Amino acid sequence: MRTITLPAPDDVDAWRVAARALIAEAIPPDRVVWQVGGHASDLFADADATTPALAPAPAQMRVSRAFLDLAGDAALHRDPERFALLYAMLWRLREQPRLAEDHADPLVRRLDGLVKAVRRDIHKMRAFLRFRSIDDGEGARYVAWFEPEHHIVRANAAFFVNRFGAMRWSILTPEVALHWDGAALSEGPGALRGDAPEGDPVEEVWKTYYASIFNPARVKVGAMLKEMPRKYWKNMPETALVPQLLANAQARESGMIATAQDRIGSGAGGNVEAAWQALRDEAAGCTRCPLHKPATQTVFGEGPLDARMMFVGEQPGDQEDLAGHPFVGPAGQMFDRALAAAGVPRAETYVTNAVKHFKFEARGRRRIHAKPDAGEIDACRWWIEQERMLLRPQVTVALGATAARSLFGKTMTISRERGRAQRLPDGGEAWITVHPSYLLRLPDEAAKEAEYARFVEDLKLAYAAAGA
Repeated sequence: MRTITLPAPDDVDAWRVAARALIAEAIPPDRVVWQVGGHASDLFADADATTPALAPAPAQMRVSRAFLDLAGDAALHRDPERFALLYAMLWRLREQPRLAEDHADPLVRRLDGLVKAVRRDIHKMRAFLRFRSIDDGEGARYVAWFEPEHHIVRANAAFFVNRFGAMRWSILTPEVALHWDGAALSEGPGALRGDAPEGDPVEEVWKTYYASIFNPARVKVGAMLKEMPRKYWKNMPETALVPQLLANAQARESGMIATAQDRIGSGAGGNVEAAWQALRDEAAGCTRCPLHKPATQTVFGEGPLDARMMFVGEQPGDQEDLAGHPFVGPAGQMFDRALAAAGVPRAETYVTNAVKHFKFEARGRRRIHAKPDAGEIDACRWWIEQERMLLRPQVTVALGATAARSLFGKTMTISRERGRAQRLPDGGEAWITVHPSYLLRLPDEAAKEAEYARFVEDLKLAYAAAGA
């Protein structure tokens, strides 16, 4: 029996080195005990000690990127058997190189479950962690407390360094503390909840944001708890407002739109900008549907936050996925041309998509656009709703059937509904027209010119309705 002791519970690199050596020696999974700090996996504790005849181990074993990604995340789970499970899968990959793609296999399915839990925990840390300001004798330091479910803190460090690189901060957790001084990252021992400060003026920004976007007509308690589990409420200043907001729901709802517009009009846009940036950062870690896996990145909306017009397209294309900006590919160029013809300054509009990740089919080296399905559209509706609640545009324009379904929550027929104002479920005004890519696909030049002229006319009508 071979015992492998790893130096840290999240040390996937040490596991890879050890696993590679074990494979080279053809040591089967039931002859290996994995442990961290003396705590061993018992996955094969009752296995028969008889070793079957072994196939020769390859001199250099290659594994897929899918397995490396799976192993990197699964190793961060708290399951004590995680390293043994990963080695068992690595062992099987010798004969089944595409095993990681077989999600019906019990071992793969169990590891997929670990990965999903870890990714949810990473997302929650990015979404629910809140900094409080203190003076540590060298100036302002921002301190946050978080209680992760898994060993994700070190793996998440780069995100916070990139996001908050200009400020000095500390993230305290029960197992490890991270400290950033503006130039270097260091670690310290785990902390207690009482080591973190209770509150400071920074919290008022979050409370203002949360109060401004809270729409009691839409909030369902079950959905709220799913997105913001109660275990994180005590660490988040905005949740202190929930009982009061629910108690005054009817009164708040009736005055919300006017209040939001007054806030923007009075020049208090800093809170809106901070709230939008927080929303965009949260969307960067979105895992609401499987599209996040093959896509390069989340492509969020862009434009002035006091825009009177919001345009909603279908999804990012190949170029948008790579660039991280909406409507920059061929359809975007057609869109810009039509906006100019309609007299609509794009710089004064907010442009986003119903689905934030690129859905495609791989054909060799090419990535061919694939239409999002109803489940993917519905999964992304939360982001559109948050964008609309923050901006409160005078008019929202749905570019194509996918955008219309996202905004209205049902299938809309473009040929029947375009050219006139529509009332959205939340009371806002919307206009429906075709997506610019539709114009690019028309083979007949005469038909293309006619449809382009009609598209420009739709944009003119929507622009006039926005009062711009």
